[in-house]
Amino acid sequence: MKLGRSSGLLLHITALPSPYGVGDLGHSAYRFADALEHAGQSWWQVLPIGPAGYGYSPYSGISTFAGAPLLISPELLAEEGLLCTDDLANPPSLLDNAVDYPNALLWKNSLLDRAFARFKSRAYPDDFGSFCRAESYWLHHYAAFATLRHHYNTPWPQWPAVHRMDVAQAVHYARTRQTDLWEAAHFRQYTLHKQWQRLRAYCRNKGIRIIGDMPIYVSHDSADVWAAQDQYHLDAAGNPVFVGGVPPDFFSETGQRWGNPLYRWDIMRQRNFDWWQNRFRRACSLFDLIRLDHFRGFAGYWEIPASEETAVRGRWADGPGAALFDQLKSTDGTLPVIAEDLGVITEDVRMLMHRFNIPGMAVLQFAFDGDKANPHLPHNYHDHLAAYTGTHDNDTLVGWLNSALEEERARACQYLKLTKRNVCWQAIRTMMASGAGLVITPVQDVLGLGSDARMNTPGTVVGNWQWRMRADETDLLLSETGARLQTLTVEHARGPKAL
Repeated sequence: MKLGRSSGLLLHITALPSPYGVGDLGHSAYRFADALEHAGQSWWQVLPIGPAGYGYSPYSGISTFAGAPLLISPELLAEEGLLCTDDLANPPSLLDNAVDYPNALLWKNSLLDRAFARFKSRAYPDDFGSFCRAESYWLHHYAAFATLRHHYNTPWPQWPAVHRMDVAQAVHYARTRQTDLWEAAHFRQYTLHKQWQRLRAYCRNKGIRIIGDMPIYVSHDSADVWAAQDQYHLDAAGNPVFVGGVPPDFFSETGQRWGNPLYRWDIMRQRNFDWWQNRFRRACSLFDLIRLDHFRGFAGYWEIPASEETAVRGRWADGPGAALFDQLKSTDGTLPVIAEDLGVITEDVRMLMHRFNIPGMAVLQFAFDGDKANPHLPHNYHDHLAAYTGTHDNDTLVGWLNSALEEERARACQYLKLTKRNVCWQAIRTMMASGAGLVITPVQDVLGLGSDARMNTPGTVVGNWQWRMRADETDLLLSETGARLQTLTVEHARGPKAL
């Protein structure tokens, strides 16, 4: 895929301002789209938008196909007449610069239940049935999983055998015996779909496209694993036999044990990777470009016995390689993806990316080890590359510079010509002037925020995914800060007209 010369901002939906404790697809999302246009940006990158699971991480969702009901806007439901003024009155006291997930979920779920009750009292609109039929290839399994997960209030391996093992029977039970929960799950996905596509159309009209994020693995306690158990390395009780991760390296003596069950690539290959084709088709219906997380795992992956507590005793195994991407490309003849190829990348990964013309990534914060050939240094960027000042897993630019080793900080200051007053803008200017095809800047760096605005710290569980932008910070993007970014964008030929 050819990126063109362009730029955009990274901000997850949950980080938008909102009176309901968590960012959603309501008016603040449209204001942010206006801010992107004002700043001359062409892309809005988000994190995975599925329903979050463990630790409220968007990378450990309970479905790779479904959207998170938490993102549904009560304001837009009120405009449809599915909520009234009294429903929105007296919300709980919630922070305006951080997500309080437990309380936000309680409040949002109560609103969605009221909206569903009004929806049921009317004749179902034609597009509801059309949506349910068109998305049935994943929606029925997800609705059954969500229904039974609520009913049993345990992970799926602890369900009774008839519902743990017999997916068809479980779907029938959910549809006929837990009808309200089954229909509510359909309603929430239908509503989210409408709100998402409305926002996406608004962005497109402004010349803004959306970059989504697809983790390579899915969570064990998910509709994906439950509904296709034979396509994962599981034992008879449904528990993982092998799990994913990465081996020990410079950053960790024990590596990383992620805990996601590994795919049975042999079985998936026999079925022409139909699950992956469906996953890719769904993602392409939501996003204009997709970041494939941990891309190196498609060439070769670290296989860890589930009985091991660390990643030390794993082994390398062959991934699906070109066979998978031949099938994904056959879906519509294109592969609108970016490879997250950070870390130690071997020749087989490079060959896979080259064969399918897949752009890779560079991150400015990884550039200053003293090696002039470091691919993360802006003078080494090229037009088939997506370059970031940082990602959701990095500290903000300000926070990174404050905590960097003295030698690293000195190299960064010299290379970027930094002063205390221009840390972020000088870094952004250098990125914009580089040869990278696409430059993405986290909103926190445009706003010059410190470590308290960091989105995630890998290897930790508490305190992540909570940062939110305030409404007055959106105002800055709609005024002088956005104008300054637009000036840089135009100066370096990265505006929408350059695409």
